[in-house]
This record gives sequence, structure tokens and C-alpha cells, in this order.
Amino acid sequence: MADRRSHRRRQASEGDPPGTAPRRAALRLIDAVLRRGDPLDIAAHAATQGLAPADRAFAIAIVSETLRWMADIDVLIDSATTQVLADDVKARAVLRIALAQLLALGSPAHAVVATALPLVDGGPRRLVHAILSRAQQDEWRLPEHASLPAPVAERWTDQWGADVANAAAAAWSAPPPIDLSFALEPDPSEWSEALALGERHLRLPRGQAVEAMPGFQEGGWWVQDLAASLPARLLGQGAARRVLDLCAAPGGKTMQLASAGWDVVAVDSSAKRLGRLNDNLSRTGLSAEVIQGDIRTWEPGQPADAVLLDAPCTATGIFRRHPDVLHRIEPAQIAEMAQLQAELLGRAARWVKPGGTLLYATCSLERAEGEEQVSTFLAGRKDWAGSPVGADELPGGIVPDANGFVRTLPTMLAEAGGLDGFFIARLRAPSG
Repeated sequence: MADRRSHRRRQASEGDPPGTAPRRAALRLIDAVLRRGDPLDIAAHAATQGLAPADRAFAIAIVSETLRWMADIDVLIDSATTQVLADDVKARAVLRIALAQLLALGSPAHAVVATALPLVDGGPRRLVHAILSRAQQDEWRLPEHASLPAPVAERWTDQWGADVANAAAAAWSAPPPIDLSFALEPDPSEWSEALALGERHLRLPRGQAVEAMPGFQEGGWWVQDLAASLPARLLGQGAARRVLDLCAAPGGKTMQLASAGWDVVAVDSSAKRLGRLNDNLSRTGLSAEVIQGDIRTWEPGQPADAVLLDAPCTATGIFRRHPDVLHRIEPAQIAEMAQLQAELLGRAARWVKPGGTLLYATCSLERAEGEEQVSTFLAGRKDWAGSPVGADELPGGIVPDANGFVRTLPTMLAEAGGLDGFFIARLRAPSG
């Protein structure tokens, strides 16, 4: 099957202008995301097969910017046609990726047009050429901020208000900066251009090669958004106590816990992702017991002093890094993930020692996966209680809610580069 696909791709590319191959890959990739609902990072493996690393990165960049700006690009396309192109026709897909190159990536116009026309494959080439010509003649521009997909904007406005939805649109308009978590407090002299965001956490502008940053080989830090660092922070120092880090890969929280002195058992179902976790532990010189297991069926040998459940979720909170999620995730998926989270939360609660701590977290901006999930859990388990987070436990600009839980929103630290969307609840097991 793979050989047949490769043969068809070779046939399609015969006679193509230079630079068409990554655009063809981008067309396949955006089809996988929008029509089949595949995650961008997973679909990229098949869609970019055979491309050089630079071409693969370019194809992914084209699709990422197309997804960020698609609603605004569609407005421009529709303004130039007398008859609206259907969402699923190839001409619209080609125009979307071509205009993303022109207007968001700043690609040379002649290269964009020359490589777009072969992608239409017998379709309305004259129409595509005319619209791309008009884009240049009329000097089309994108708005200051990308528009969220309409269903997402409506859902988040209902849940959080217009200010948060508007802040999310602004945050979605560009990839986020690079955040680093440190095992020990970093030396300021080595990071003069970095912004300090709380203890052992720095932020740098995007565009730098991570492997070239000071101390990468020595393993004193790892890439991790500030919001993602909060769950492990809220468990404090371990003092050799045992913690289960559930759904642990790729290992940011595992490394935090290990560097804080916890005896860590890291569990994840994905062998591939656990490979990354082991590589990260090796680079940083930190240690943990690593177990491949599905926590729907896996059982620990003994209860732990603390359990951190970074539960599987829709990942709508990390939309800045993964712009495909806002096009793929619908209410049905949110409800499905909430059901799974309830199951896992119930299982994780059984593994906490009397009086111990259960830390529940999701990288989602949906209340059903956060506030409502924990509210339902506590309503059904009167012997459990919230363990409220204090403002002094959080970096500046982040505050707990009225229940002592933590909800990071796009409005927080916006002037410093923003935050991913997370929900975090610290819960206390009954004492006996």
C-alpha cells in the first residue's frame, strides 16, 4: 500500500516546478486534519514521507499557519468569487495553503503561484490563478489577530466571556515563546535575554535552536510551558516520598518531581513516548521507575503518598502549539474525554495513601474536563476534599479560583507571551 502511494506521488510530481513537493505534502496533510480529523503531528509522519527535513518542516509550517488563519483566509477567498467554493473542494484547499504562504509566511509570490497551479489537478486553474493574482494586486492583508473557528469562539465566550475568547484569538495568531524548566535555579549571567517566570523557570523568544542553548547537553533544564509546570510544583518537595506520575510521557512532570526529591513511578501507555521520557531522563541525569501500562487496567503494587494524574484530554488548552485541535475537537469529543477522565480519576483515587494527595490536571480549556469533572468527583466522594492552592504557591500573574483550584487562561501573562490553558485541582484523600 505504501509503495502504491509512493508511486502515485512520483507520478504526480513529474514535471512539477521546484518546491512543489512540500506543497503537495501540505495539501495531503491539511486534508488529513480537516477531513479525517487526524492530529497534525501524527498525520505529518505519513503526509511528509520521503521529504528532506527542511521540506518536511516547511510543509508543517504551511499547514500550521493555514489552520491558524483559515477563517480569515476563507473570508478573502469568498470576497473574490461570485459563487462560493465548497469547503471540501480541492481548489479551496489549494487557495488556503497558497494564501497562508503569501500572507502569513511571506513566501515569494512567484513561487507560491507556480507551485499552487499543479496542485489543482485538472480543476479550475484559471480561478486559482485569478484569485492569487488579485491577492497581489489588491495587496491583501490578514487582520491583526487570527479569528477562532466560530464554534470555538462561541463555546469559549459562553464558558469564559468575550475577553478570554478575544485573548485566545490573539494568542492563536502566532506560535508561543519557548519556556524552560530548570532542576536548579539558573545562573542569570548565562540567560541575560531570558524572562524569569517564577522559580526555576525562564522564557525565551521563539526561533532559537533548543540544542544550541547553554546547558542543553548537561541536562540542567527541559522545555516546558509555565502552565504545564504547575501541577508538579503544587506537590512540593518529595523528601523521598513515592509519587505515581500517570500519563507521564514525554516526561516534563517526571523530571520536575525527580528533581524535587520524589521517588517517581512514571506510567504511560505509549512505548514511543516513553522512549522520549527515557531519553530526557538520561540527558538530565534524573531517575524514575518507568512503566509502560494502560492505567485503565494497570495496578500499582502499593499505594503512593501522591498521585499526579495528567489526564488524557482534548488538548484545547495547547492550541497555540497545536492549531489543529480547534478544527478537530467538537462537543462529542469533549464528552468522550470527560467520560474517560472520570474513569481514570476514580482509579487514581484508589492508589493514594490515607491522607495523601491526588493532583488532577488537564491541558484543556473546557469546563467539562476541569471544574465540572472535579465537582462531580467530590460530590460523589464526601470523604475526599479539596486541598486549596494558595496564591503564594503560584508564579506572579496566576491566581487560584474561589475553590482553591488553578485555571490558567489566555488572558494571564498575555504581555509576557501568555500561557497554555490548564486546569489543576489538588485533592486530599481521607485519613483512614
